[in-house]
Amino acid sequence: MTGLIDTHCHLDKVDDLAPAFEQAREAGLSGMITIGTRFSKADTQIALTQHDTPDLRIWCAIGTHPDYAGEERLPSVEELVAKTEASCVVAIGETGLDYFHSGDEAKPAQHAAFRTHIAAARQTGLPVVIHTRNADDDMIAILREEHAKGAFPFLIHCFASGPKLAEAALELGGYISFSGLLTFPKCEEIREVARMVPEDRILVETDSPYLAPVPKRGKSNTPGYVAHTAARLAEERGVSLEDITRITTENARRLFTRIAA
Repeated sequence: MTGLIDTHCHLDKVDDLAPAFEQAREAGLSGMITIGTRFSKADTQIALTQHDTPDLRIWCAIGTHPDYAGEERLPSVEELVAKTEASCVVAIGETGLDYFHSGDEAKPAQHAAFRTHIAAARQTGLPVVIHTRNADDDMIAILREEHAKGAFPFLIHCFASGPKLAEAALELGGYISFSGLLTFPKCEEIREVARMVPEDRILVETDSPYLAPVPKRGKSNTPGYVAHTAARLAEERGVSLEDITRITTENARRLFTRIAA
């Protein structure tokens, strides 16, 4: 497996999968991970992996996005772990903290859900896919508190913050994934982080169908567009696209251990 891997997309939100898969093949992708946003729909993510083919692998993650933590019943650690028995499930999430759309009243549910997902990741050894927005200080605090209970693999997806959060995540062994935000003109701070992340901790994604990268900005995003983000990442780091493809694919296989199996 040498092509790019889109480590974070939402295939359940794509209207027509066939052209999306064809475009991914044309862009040279070798695989993608479709990410859950509601644990109650975990079976939907698992079913999407049935589109898996030898030349375009499809895996999934199961969990509840922080925006839905107050709406969804919080699954137990045992329930989360049970869903990972399917070999196509390669991660827990997405989970985390998002204070952009919510007030203080949403924090207890988000914190509880986040810690539960971390506990499941610790038990299974599967990485936690972390969403974080406008919550840097609490994110850093919870990551450090939970890490003190026992290490667990994780990545911060669609990185949208500054060096403080990146450095804290890296210190705890985390990975950082960059989306189309990396290509947006006003996102220089994100590019600054992309230049400083160690080579063995960096990933790329689309967050499809959201955040289409330049030059596709304004369109519905699709996994194949990860090639544009990878090209910008290569430019920022002063390496070739071939190098970034190799580096990010090797990192994905190391973090998502079931991909390498």
